Order: sequence, then C-alpha cells, then structure tokens
Amino acid sequence: MTKLDKALELYVEDEKNQAPYYDLVLNSDFYIPVQAKEGEKGEQQIIDQESIVPLVLSADDEDYLMLFENKERLLAWADESVCYVIIAGDAIAQMTPPKLNWALNVGTEFQKQFVPDEIAWLQEIIKKVAELTPEGGDEEIDEDVDLCSEGLGES
Repeated sequence: MTKLDKALELYVEDEKNQAPYYDLVLNSDFYIPVQAKEGEKGEQQIIDQESIVPLVLSADDEDYLMLFENKERLLAWADESVCYVIIAGDAIAQMTPPKLNWALNVGTEFQKQFVPDEIAWLQEIIKKVAELTPEGGDEEIDEDVDLCSEGLGES
C-alpha cells in the first residue's frame, strides 16, 4: 500500500481527511500514458509541450486522462510497450482543461475518478497557494491559513 493509497483510504473513511489526500495528490508525480510515435516505447522526453499527446479515453460520454502513481501500476494496466511521461500532480491540474476527468490508478483497489468540478477546485487551491507564496516560492505558507475552507464535499 502506498502513501496515496493510505491517504485515499482515510479520506473514504472520513471526509475530514480530504485535505491531506488532495495535498498528496498535488505533490506527487504521476505516470501518464501518451500516444507513441512509431517504434517508441517507455519513458518519453518532453522537448516541448506539443511533443506529447496524452492518452485520453472515453467512456459514458466522458473523457478521462489516465494517471498512475507508479510505473508498475501503469504497466499492469497497459503493457510493456506503453509510452509515458512523468508529471507532478500540481502541473497536471494546471494543464487540465474544463470537462476532462482523471482516472487514477485504474485496475487497482485504490482507483479514483476526479470529476471536472473537483479538478477546478484543485486549480483554485494552487492559485491560492501561489498568491500566498512570496516570489521564489521558498517561504513557508502561514499554517493558520485554511486553503481548503470551502471544501469540496463528496467526490
């Protein structure tokens, strides 16, 4: 069981554990399968943002960006020939367009779907943190500031 798995388990048991889970999501790196160029496999180098095209799957008229916490989970879901990039959770949130869902750790007992409203809420949290963080980002944020005060509710 990973730290993210344990945080999700605690969140499911009690919504009061929402903040630690989402904090971990935003501060974790994720493996994202991408559309491969002819003959390529494995980790892909990002030369520029247009050089990668994430794999987005559709189900029930919804589009899903596939995210995996580690390479083993990605390969269990796909196969050895999958291409992928590794991107931080906060960066993924910032790049996610409206109406796109996330599917995290599909095929495990700790899979989770993130809906567009939930992702938009995460984007707002990132924005609030950026506004509170001095230039350079090395200063700590005042712990008395409640960045999750609005809460998300159930997901």
